[in-house]
Amino acid sequence: MNGRKQTGVTRRDAIKQLSAAGAAVALGGGIIRGQGTDIVIGGSPVEIVVSAVSPSTVRILVLPIAAGAVAPLPVDGALAQNEWGGALARARAAAPLKQVTAGNLRVRFTDTPPTLHVETLKGDAVQTLTLDTTTPAMKFRLPKGPLLGLGEGGQQFDRKGTIDRGRSGQGGYQLRTHGGRVPIQWLIGTDGWGLFIHQPLGAFDLSAGLRAAGASATQADGGEGLFTPMMTPPTPPGGNQVNAPQAVPATTMAPLDVFVTASADPAVLMLEYSKITGRPEMPPLWTFGYQQSHRTLEGPEQILDIARTFREKKLPCDALIYLGTDFSPSGWNTHNGEFTWHPTNFADPKQMIDFLHELRFKIVLHVAVEGRTLTGGVNDPCTAPPIPPGRLPNPQGQPGAWPPERQVSCYWPAHKPLFDIGVDGWWPDQGDAYDPTSRLNRIRMYWEGSQLYRPNQRAYALHRNGYPGMSRYGAFLWSGDVYSTWDTLKAHVPVAVNTALSGIPFWGTDIGGFVPTPELTGELYVRWFQFGTFNPLFRSHGRSWQLRLPFGWNRGTVGISEWAGYGGGAGDPPPEALRDERVEPICRKYLELRYRLMPYLYSAVRECAETNLPIIRSMWLHYPDDPIAVARGDQYLWGRDILVAPVVDKGATSRQLYLPRGAWYDYWTGQRTDGGREVERPVDLETMPLYVRAGAIVPTGPVKQYTDETVDGPLTIVVYPGADGRFALYEDDGKSFDYRKGDWMGIVMTWRDANRTLSLSLAPGSRMRAPMRRTILVRVPGSLSIQSVTFEGKPVEVRI
Repeated sequence: MNGRKQTGVTRRDAIKQLSAAGAAVALGGGIIRGQGTDIVIGGSPVEIVVSAVSPSTVRILVLPIAAGAVAPLPVDGALAQNEWGGALARARAAAPLKQVTAGNLRVRFTDTPPTLHVETLKGDAVQTLTLDTTTPAMKFRLPKGPLLGLGEGGQQFDRKGTIDRGRSGQGGYQLRTHGGRVPIQWLIGTDGWGLFIHQPLGAFDLSAGLRAAGASATQADGGEGLFTPMMTPPTPPGGNQVNAPQAVPATTMAPLDVFVTASADPAVLMLEYSKITGRPEMPPLWTFGYQQSHRTLEGPEQILDIARTFREKKLPCDALIYLGTDFSPSGWNTHNGEFTWHPTNFADPKQMIDFLHELRFKIVLHVAVEGRTLTGGVNDPCTAPPIPPGRLPNPQGQPGAWPPERQVSCYWPAHKPLFDIGVDGWWPDQGDAYDPTSRLNRIRMYWEGSQLYRPNQRAYALHRNGYPGMSRYGAFLWSGDVYSTWDTLKAHVPVAVNTALSGIPFWGTDIGGFVPTPELTGELYVRWFQFGTFNPLFRSHGRSWQLRLPFGWNRGTVGISEWAGYGGGAGDPPPEALRDERVEPICRKYLELRYRLMPYLYSAVRECAETNLPIIRSMWLHYPDDPIAVARGDQYLWGRDILVAPVVDKGATSRQLYLPRGAWYDYWTGQRTDGGREVERPVDLETMPLYVRAGAIVPTGPVKQYTDETVDGPLTIVVYPGADGRFALYEDDGKSFDYRKGDWMGIVMTWRDANRTLSLSLAPGSRMRAPMRRTILVRVPGSLSIQSVTFEGKPVEVRI
């Protein structure tokens, strides 16, 4: 051992440290080398670095060494911070490194094969990372129960037993039914651990151990997964990853950055993940209202007629979204990627937007851009030669290839003229060919760039691609160009759950499906609309788009048919299905329900920002000790208290679902039933089963036509007796960041079931917002009795 002093640490001190925690311990940033042979991983000597993110999370870095120098870890923007204090241990020699304590966890090293054992201080196994001396692959332990997370798309629900290539974009697993793939390398073991492989990106074989044991994913008692770093050949400029070359396994060792977290409490695991990649930012309130997308436009009269129809029919709606030209023959702009308005549809863009604003609609525009890299930030200087905001012109002067490389600071200013005339939000499409850092740069660009022009307003952007850390920029994601089939609707329920668990809380799908098929009837649209009501993103969109209007099934016609060029069973619905008078009133029912529940939903959004608990919640999050609940991917919790069981079968007359332990109330009838069992709920077309747990406190508001409409109506609190409960109602201006300065109101509601008393108090750090005197109605389900209470910020109680 080298006996010289290391940054003020004596040889004697070092020996004491080594005897307690193993050799090669970092002291003040130095390295005490052991006498063992080099640690070799993937054919390369490496340095292993162990550090603590928190008492529950440990970070393990495996860094290749070349010519005596340690390879740096690339910075991709995914992490909330790049360092978490100093290293607890560094090792380059195999034999001396034995163990190191990191908070409540301990990391032990064994060298045949090189393996890192993460366990609690009691010695309970958390995770085992087995490395390979000749390849960059890594094995890890699978849970006894379901394995969740791993981003949007792919095989569902339990990831065990599957093989995932880690491919991002529309070219992933079964786009038709499962949607686009956003691989997030955050895996949740439902027996109490989380594993985040920050870098490199790779493929997962979650079935090898199961195959060896001859067991199915549901039968296996644990097992072993394999992570293989992948290299993706460069995609040509303008290429789409659907047609891009397949990624191939890496043959050389790249820096490996792994986070392991442990807790029996799922809420702790979710919070720990947010410590790694950041907590979600709050989007504006209006983004949780209904959003109506348009495709091929027939001129300004149609644009205005649709807007007027929503208001005249009193169908709540907050945003109108317009697609770009080229993806449709007649959109909002001249060509995809360009920022000039279509002269026929928007002859006077400002006048049109002003009129739509008068009708209290927000305006969202589709923006398409491709390339390989998008570098830097909005505040950087633009140093690139001038290029058009869209595609490079070809010799005929028409849009040609996309520029392969762009600087954010050069591209973002093209958006400013649209901000100047009042555009409210953005729909960034395409981008599958971008590298991961560029995908995150684009997401960050829309959040930070919007604030350059509107400094105290929260921004809205609906993205097609994602990456870890995207929730720090309030980003929405939708599931891509899926087909209008019952199988698609069924697959999207577990997709929603796993996406939400993966740090992407603001998610939704194209209601009705993007590519029409003969399965797209009024029944399928209604069932999808019901599901969409309980997605964070509530948006209808798709080809043959007029059938995505809640009132689009009244006319007996498709309108403009837009499925030509698609295979796989694409086509328009049969003529006899095009007039279905049931659709509009059912859509109205669910639109009004969404807006009545907005106080509950927006409070869940705030809770998400504080705790990283998503709005769509796996049953595992609140019932981790119930194996039946944990394994259910066909239902979920909406916030803490409302259980949602989407109807996904054609012609269904009943829906089987599972109620966890405790009492539950049918939302529609108020009937109480005991949980801990399967129930069969009869359904008709207008009914999607919703259950509320005993002890829940659910605030509801009056029906609004848009989220910031002033309506003369009280807040109603529905208390579901049978257990004690608590709810924190959250309210702010819904627009700005003033809540960070204390301009928000929280009402803490506490239900004591034994004496049937509801207490209301102002949350610490908050203050009353106008109106300063509030009348609140309180009731229980199934009772005609309503109590009225006045709340002015001082604690009050009401007995029911």
